[in-house]
Amino acid sequence: MKLVTGSLNLKRGVYALIIIFALLAFAFSTTTLSRFYSQKPSSFFNNYLNPNIDHQEVTLNNLVDTIIEKLVEEIRESRSSKDKTRTQYATFLTEILTLTATIRSRSQEHLHSQEAKTAIEATTIDEEFFLIEEIRKYIRIKPNRLRKQNFMGANGTFTSIGHACFAMKEELEEYMNYDVGDFCNDDWKLAQRLMVHGCDPLPRRRCFSRAPKYYTKPLSINESLWNIPDDLNVRWSNYRCKKFSCLGELNATGKGFFKCSDCFNLTLHEKPRWIEPVFIDQSSNVTADIMIQDVLMIKPGEIRIGLDFSVGTGTFAARMRESNVTVVSATINLGAPFSEMIALRGLIPLYLTINQRLPFFDNTLDIIHTTRFLDGWIDFVLLDFVLYDWDRVLRPGGILWIDSFFCLEKDLDDYLFAFGMLRYKKHKWIVVPKVDKNGNEMFFSAVLEKPGRPF
Repeated sequence: MKLVTGSLNLKRGVYALIIIFALLAFAFSTTTLSRFYSQKPSSFFNNYLNPNIDHQEVTLNNLVDTIIEKLVEEIRESRSSKDKTRTQYATFLTEILTLTATIRSRSQEHLHSQEAKTAIEATTIDEEFFLIEEIRKYIRIKPNRLRKQNFMGANGTFTSIGHACFAMKEELEEYMNYDVGDFCNDDWKLAQRLMVHGCDPLPRRRCFSRAPKYYTKPLSINESLWNIPDDLNVRWSNYRCKKFSCLGELNATGKGFFKCSDCFNLTLHEKPRWIEPVFIDQSSNVTADIMIQDVLMIKPGEIRIGLDFSVGTGTFAARMRESNVTVVSATINLGAPFSEMIALRGLIPLYLTINQRLPFFDNTLDIIHTTRFLDGWIDFVLLDFVLYDWDRVLRPGGILWIDSFFCLEKDLDDYLFAFGMLRYKKHKWIVVPKVDKNGNEMFFSAVLEKPGRPF
């Protein structure tokens, strides 16, 4: 009986000792955290960027950074192993890494700067955490070296990535996995896939883009507009075609570009566009085409700069250049080197997807033209966002030229309603049948003028 009683007393003593140590640890943790979080987030961040910085906070941040680096190293080693236990261990460490990174990012949250009254939101990482160091460095807040607010009232530089980038974690990590200062991988196709799927704009990278191996001098501006460029000036590695002449040979070789093969035929197909109308029915004068000079005469001398948001090789911009109008061509390389072709013609390619807000300030452009792009595939809500953004950058009195938009006949009224919601002045408004689809599709073209809206 005494032996049993002694054993029980020993166990109680051990349990009591464990409880005491647990209470001490809890008290110590609570005291430390209360001291760490006693400041408001903005106070913490401002002190971090202030010359009179609290060294304890800096030490804590450095400690968390060290923990993150060690976790990343351990995860990489574990993932390289084929052992199932090591893989599960890596998954567990990844969860710990995510939590640690969240603590680190939240410790950098900051509120208003009392001097500038400017709200600055800290970069936070939700749900996913990127293991590639270059991504983490890119999205991390970059404090101003002079530790002073800049003219915009910010104490640092804040970079971000879109929410779609988290859904494409593996692709983005592959894109950002490179050696700093070395040549980038020939991965523009991966980059474009990220952009088209909403990870747009992409983060910057610290590697050199690859150029064509035997780049030649481009043609002079007097020759470049209507001549096919040298094949050597394009990296063809990610295309089925390996030269410009192949792009228009879809039926002959099976290797051509299906979306806009005629766009690369400058002499026969491109040169007459917007100069000579194409009649849908040769027995009548029915056409959806509108001529450039007819549009320019609506605002004589007032159309100077604009945007062409289309699929093409820059022919609209070339024709407008001949009329002393500067047009930027927004495009991506949809299976063919559109951007290179436009640039080699002496025009300006703007590498831009439909996901992105136009990089122009409000009320600045004289004209926006679109053809072969915003057609009957586009969702009505997305079309609303696009049209309102175009309205934003068009100046009062600016021209919106909808060129040969086509859709199913049953959807026509809904699309016309979307364009009509802008309440623009109608200079031209054309609806004609598109005869190559058994009468099930319609063409719509219009030249519209943005109202002043002074209030």
